[in-house]
Amino acid sequence: MLKILGKASSINVRKVLWTCTELHLPFEREDWGSGFRSTLTPDFLALNPNGQVPVLKDDDFILWESNSIIRYLASRYDGLHLYPAEPKMRARVDQWMDWQATDLNRSWSYAFLALVRQSPTHRAAEETAQSIAAWNRNMEILNGQLSATEAFVAGKRFSLADIPIALSVNRWLETPFDHPALPAVSAYLERLFDRPGFAQYCRNGVP
Repeated sequence: MLKILGKASSINVRKVLWTCTELHLPFEREDWGSGFRSTLTPDFLALNPNGQVPVLKDDDFILWESNSIIRYLASRYDGLHLYPAEPKMRARVDQWMDWQATDLNRSWSYAFLALVRQSPTHRAAEETAQSIAAWNRNMEILNGQLSATEAFVAGKRFSLADIPIALSVNRWLETPFDHPALPAVSAYLERLFDRPGFAQYCRNGVP
């Protein structure tokens, strides 16, 4: 059975849990990270020298980096409906997954740490405002893409890219600041309500 190391509240762990649900994969999860077992112990660092969750154990195969993990799961366990083999379709999925992990994540980092984590080293009002503005600009890019597809982020069908993107949309909505109206993003979340794992892992059980 697959083993996932990481606390369920982590956005990156939830990518993996949601993917397992979409693929109907049984798994065991162990709590690691802030508030639980330390990821800086020698045992954990031997699995991931970065000291971060999640870590996947698939028998003797160890993998870290959440987007790499979910790509692996879809490739290993009959997930072509999520991660298509056709090169152009796969590239589009990868494009949005990589955008989420780079441009989008970088934009929200300061604002999230300031407004949600209440980090004492993230108290600068100007930097928080700049982070919010950059975050909103990226969400407007996403809104434009969803307006174009009128469905999901990489096209007309739900794909692996929608898992990290939807989790990021949820983080944007749950961070306390004034959010611009993005109708295509709102409609996108409505389309996701019936997905396996969406309520449990993306909306944290909120209908």
